[in-house]
Amino acid sequence: RCIVGLEACLSAHFVSRTLRQLGFEPRIIPAKYTKPFVKGQKNDYNDAEGIAEAALRPNLKLVSEKSQDQLDLQALHRVRSRLVSRRTATINQIRAFLIEQGITVRTGARALRNSLFAILKARKDEISPRMSDILVGLYEDWLWLDERIASITREIEKVSLAESNCERLMSVPGVGPMISTATVAAIGTGEAFDRGRDFGAWLGLVPRQYSTGGKALLGPISKRGKRFLRNLFVQAAQVILLRPQNCEKLSFGPWLKRASERMHKNKLAVALANKLAPITWSIL
Repeated sequence: RCIVGLEACLSAHFVSRTLRQLGFEPRIIPAKYTKPFVKGQKNDYNDAEGIAEAALRPNLKLVSEKSQDQLDLQALHRVRSRLVSRRTATINQIRAFLIEQGITVRTGARALRNSLFAILKARKDEISPRMSDILVGLYEDWLWLDERIASITREIEKVSLAESNCERLMSVPGVGPMISTATVAAIGTGEAFDRGRDFGAWLGLVPRQYSTGGKALLGPISKRGKRFLRNLFVQAAQVILLRPQNCEKLSFGPWLKRASERMHKNKLAVALANKLAPITWSIL
């Protein structure tokens, strides 16, 4: 039995679990970390040699092996995210077709939903029957997507109530079923990170660093790692900032009050998200 190096890909977690059952020690390596070890031109032999070289490095950060439950939960979030994108695209297409007919509707999905059939009825002399049928068909697609999204959301909420780790995470301010399940699906119990700041850095919430000659230069956030999870944490921070009267009840309330006096609201939301991420890691 030996160490088996794997480049992170779609089947890496399944292969890793299978190799572990056979007594091997699999190590899943991010593709960007194996690239510096590839010598010469790209071919299967050089790739394998580069992966083998990277797998033996003592300080290399590995991808934590996901269980089947984590993969299932991650799949739920990915399907929901795709359906939300399709719903947004459908709404935008309805708006675009209405604008081509000289009709504009104020911003917001609810406004469009409430006024669409009234517009079709009031402008039936201007809108052709074919275009009217197309708009009605798009509206039916919209309703179907709403039902699918609601169904998957209920499934995610059910998992969040049954999973003990998710229940603990929902005690964090701003963290609900979506963030708790997405975090557990992504990092499990957080054993891949040595400290909470490493988790924030993996999410891309820490400043991008370009330091040389002993001079530290910090820029905007790095935006590395899981974009979906980073967006969820920023949204959680924005929800907290919507209710400033409740900030005094939070453990980081004094810090948040001082930071709000010197930061723009968007920058403050990112800073607060970077504070929520280590808290969730420590609870896991």
